[in-house]
Amino acid sequence: MKLRILKLELIGIVFITILGSLLHFTFEWSNRNLLVGAFSAVNESTWEHLKLAVIPAIIWMLIETKLLKDKPENFFFAKTKGIYLMPFLIVVIFYSYKAILGTHSLFLDILTFIVAVILGQLLSYKLMFWSEIPQVSNKIALIFLILLVFSFVIFTFYPPHNFLFLDPVSLKYGI
Repeated sequence: MKLRILKLELIGIVFITILGSLLHFTFEWSNRNLLVGAFSAVNESTWEHLKLAVIPAIIWMLIETKLLKDKPENFFFAKTKGIYLMPFLIVVIFYSYKAILGTHSLFLDILTFIVAVILGQLLSYKLMFWSEIPQVSNKIALIFLILLVFSFVIFTFYPPHNFLFLDPVSLKYGI
């Protein structure tokens, strides 16, 4: 079972990276459809780019739940931790390298995204095989995933006026 799950996590890296890359453009491709915008990047803010990792990772988790008949006891807990790690790393790495270089680089932005996805998926894999955790942890993890998705949707339409939400191109917030 461990090898099968490792393969799925590695396939997930490719899936999340490709779908996340596409989600960068889907809002414009959909003629700025608000439903599409709720789940894809609507501007160039850091916050909107976090969706590019989180939404595909959640979709991949849902696919995995169908592919894995016997999920590890820690499955949802592990996946949630990995999914939360991705945006955390994107923010930390992006603002760290930007502070050091004084500017951002498209190459480093893409590399940051890929590294965050890889580490998030690998963390998920490692946590799935930790000693068993209380089942309530899986339920709490799912609540945290729902809250994360809800926050992306709400903050797309009603973003706080904070640097994470500021589109550096248009100097506007949200849609």
